[in-house]
Amino acid sequence: MLQLIIGLVLFLGVHSVSIVAHPWRDAMVARLGEWPWKGLYGIVSLVGLVLIVRGYAEARFDPVVLYSPPAWTHHLSMLLMLAVFPALLAAYFPGRIQRMLKHPMLVAVKAWALAHLLVNGTLAALLLFGGFLAWAVADRISLKRRAQASPLQAPVTPANDIIVVVGGLALYAAFLFWLHASLFGVALISP
Repeated sequence: MLQLIIGLVLFLGVHSVSIVAHPWRDAMVARLGEWPWKGLYGIVSLVGLVLIVRGYAEARFDPVVLYSPPAWTHHLSMLLMLAVFPALLAAYFPGRIQRMLKHPMLVAVKAWALAHLLVNGTLAALLLFGGFLAWAVADRISLKRRAQASPLQAPVTPANDIIVVVGGLALYAAFLFWLHASLFGVALISP
């Protein structure tokens, strides 16, 4: 569990610098340079992510159960996840969907975290998914008072909405039928 906590502190901590210390972040970028800052940011994020994955996997062997979700939450979770992949793609393919969601990556993270909290009642799940949900809410609130950096995106075209929907649904189907079981050892649909 300690690995999971340290990983969350590192990963969410570095991703929270703009939320809590935007002037400090700008000063560090000016002092180190943009690419060294991004390299440091990336290394801390990667170490945090590895610790999160290892810590969560380890915690699954000896879970601390806080609650037992009812069976119907599985269906609600799958419905919420239907929006996650299109929202994720909309962050990089500007169009009507991106404009409507305003911050599609944060929408994807919030829906992903909530969907997983609905079906996982362990302490490790609460730390992992609850931590990401709290971070995404805090980041969305903070975006109202800070300047927006333009993420790397495809050019704006009407076809982007088609890419977002078709690609998002294809990713959803891949995770539903194969990738979730392959990557995380949890089959979402029983054979």
